[in-house]
Order: sequence, then structure tokens, then C-alpha cells
Amino acid sequence: MDDHVIDAYLDRIGATRSSTLAELHKRHLAAVPFENLSIHLGETVTLDEDLLVDKIVNRRRGGFCYELNGAFAALLRALGHDVRLLSAKVFNDGAYGPPFDHLALRVGDLLVDVGFGRFSLRPLDITSRDVQHDAAGAFQLVDTPDGDVDVLFDGVPQYRFETRPRELAEFRATCWYQQTWPESPFRRGTTCSLPTPTGRITIADHKLITTEGGEKHVEELDDDALLAAYAEHFGIVLDRVPRLT
Repeated sequence: MDDHVIDAYLDRIGATRSSTLAELHKRHLAAVPFENLSIHLGETVTLDEDLLVDKIVNRRRGGFCYELNGAFAALLRALGHDVRLLSAKVFNDGAYGPPFDHLALRVGDLLVDVGFGRFSLRPLDITSRDVQHDAAGAFQLVDTPDGDVDVLFDGVPQYRFETRPRELAEFRATCWYQQTWPESPFRRGTTCSLPTPTGRITIADHKLITTEGGEKHVEELDDDALLAAYAEHFGIVLDRVPRLT
């Protein structure tokens, strides 16, 4: 990543080269949405570092975990941080998914994750087993008998990560699987979401969901209003409604 791309990425998230890791993390979450629109637009997600960065920086889009954490890892490395990719199994419907189900980051002694949707707004201390309080809620890391680590959010398991470092290419098969498997949660419907200073804003299929102070407001949108909402709330300009065919 050259200096021009670094500066453009930092500008995209409203940060500078002197920003702390915590600030980079928070600003990335606030600026780059968690979204799966590519799958519903017929766009293939390819785990190539340059393509991931281009999507966020030049195309002004977001992505899901492989894209968001993959691109953020590239930025952090370019800024001089020691970054390791971690494979994780997502906890869903009472069970953990397959390896490489989720991509998280270890930066020094911190768990960094800008690609899980609703999650911690700041990095978590990967060495601590105490409850860690965040504006989003309470988080705790718990060791498993097999040497992995469970991440709990308000007491509920979110995912289980391995401690060994991985390469981006190792996530390609599961990334393809998530895009193509008919039962993949990313194919069941569209989502686009960002935290806000008072809650969260999400578009799920044709619903605009705004949460403020614990209160949720849901608005049903037609196609024209949906495209306008993507542009207004997420800066994503589309020429058609994301829809699997």
C-alpha cells in the first residue's frame, strides 16, 4: 500500500497517521458499513488485498468480515502495526460454525474486529479474562480446553477464535462458500449497518431500522426509497436494488 492509498484510506474513515489504534478502530466502524450487498448484486468477493482496499477506499463501499478486517489489516500494517489474522467459528443457533467462518485480527495484545457488525467499539485486551466494558456492552474472553478463546458479548457467545496466525488466502474457500451456499446467512437477505452515537442504523432487505437509546423504529421502504436510503445513510450509491436472481 503506497502513501497515496494510505492517505486516501485514512481520509475515508476520518483519521490521520497519528491516530491511535483505538481511534482507527472506532472511526472505521463509524464510516465503513458492515454489508453483504455484493452477494445480492452479483459481484464476486475476491480475497485480494488490493481489491478489498479499492472497494472501501475508491468505491466507497463496506463489506463483510473477510473484506473489512482484511482491508483494515492492510492499513494497519502499512502504518507499522504488527497484525495477525485469526480464524474464528461463529456461534449461531446454539452451535459453532466451521473454521474460517469469521476473520478477526490480533494487533499486539489486542483483539481488533471491524467486521462483525454489532460488536465492541474499541479493541479488546486479548490477554485479559476479566469483563471488559465498552459503549456497546460487556465483553469477556474465555479460554477453551482446546486452547481456543471464546468471545462473549453481554454473556452470550459470539465466536471462538484460534490463537495461531493465518494468511488471507486460507479464508478464500469459506468466503466463496458464504457467497454461494444457498443456506448461507449472507444469502438469506441484504443487510447494511453502522453504529451511531446513540445506537445503530441498519437496512435489512426493505426495512430501515433505527435504534436510539434502546428504542427501535422500523420503516418499510419501496425500491426508490431504498436506494435513496443507502445513499443518505451509508454513502452507497447503487444503480439497482440488490436482489438475488
